[in-house]
Parts: sequence; structure tokens; C-alpha cells
Amino acid sequence: MTPQQIEPEKPKTSANMRIVIACSAFVVSMVGVSYAAVPLYQLFCQVTGYGGTTQRVEQMSDTILDRKIKVRFDGNVAAGLPWAFKPVEREVEIKIGETIQIAYTAENKSDQTTYGQATFNVTPMSAGAFFNKIQCFCFTENALAPGEVMNMPVVFFVDPAIVDDVDAKDVTTITLSYTFFPHAPEKPVAAVAGPVQDKDTL
Repeated sequence: MTPQQIEPEKPKTSANMRIVIACSAFVVSMVGVSYAAVPLYQLFCQVTGYGGTTQRVEQMSDTILDRKIKVRFDGNVAAGLPWAFKPVEREVEIKIGETIQIAYTAENKSDQTTYGQATFNVTPMSAGAFFNKIQCFCFTENALAPGEVMNMPVVFFVDPAIVDDVDAKDVTTITLSYTFFPHAPEKPVAAVAGPVQDKDTL
């Protein structure tokens, strides 16, 4: 019987390397997607009102309905920010489409200037797409000097289109909630120093 010839096993280095490269590429792509998901999700919420995200507009509503709706206000401060933050009024009743101004107050309880940025949402979430802000302190970063108390206005209206929405037409009360988080101020970019001249050449 002729012995069966056994071929030497081919090295697996190249195959293993391809697997490593493929896995690495997959991990990198997943990390990139996770980072991109945050701004994309925020954009989606701003456009659709999903998750109770309110809308930002520049003009008041041209239509004011006879139907009224209650709007409640809530204020919170995240850990690490030494502020007291609350609405001046806890609740108002307005006509749908009516533009109104309310206010919050914030007080810096520390002995140094601190910075905060507010996030916001509306409940029920179905009303988020119809809660329109014209002016709000949440659009920008806020700085408070030691012991400073600041009045923070919000100008808004509830879009009359809410009465035609299947999910939001029966809403009678909306809650607008803000949470202030610590926010580090942007540091100015240092100027590029020019060439230093030798004193002997002056």
C-alpha cells in the first residue's frame, strides 16, 4: 500500500491577519457610528419633537384659538453646579397660539464665577413638536458671578396645529422642564509668538 502523502500545513499568518484587520475595522466603524449617533439623534429630535424636544422659531403664531392649555414649569440643577434654579411661576394657563413670556431665576451660591448650560424637554412627549420657543436662556451658555441672581425669560407659544395631531390633540397640560449642567467656558486660543530677534541685531 502506497502511503498517503501528507502535504505540509500552510501557514495561517495571512488569514489570521485578515481577520484581525477586519475586526479592527469593525470596531473603529462602530465607535464612529456611536459618536455620530449623538448629534444625529439631537437633530432628529429638534426636527420632529421626538423625546419631548421643543422647537425654536423666530415668529409668533398668526392664529390664536379659544381653547386653553395649562403649562407647568420645572427647574433642576445637576450635581457639580452650585446654583439655585426655579421658575418664578409654577403654572400658567394660556390660549393655544398665544405668545407669552415667563421667567426662571438662577442664583450662584458659590464664591466664584460659574458657568451653566441648560437642557430642556416637554412632557407629554407628543407635545414637544408643538411647543415653540422664540426666546430662551437655554439657547446659550450662562455665567453667574459669585452670589449673582439672574432673571431668565422664556418666550413661547403652543402651535395651534396641536389640535389636529392624533397623538397630541387631547393634551390639556404641558410640563416644560429645564436642567442646568456645569459648563466649562471656552478658552481663548493663545497667540502665536513671532520670531525673537537677537539683541545684537537691534
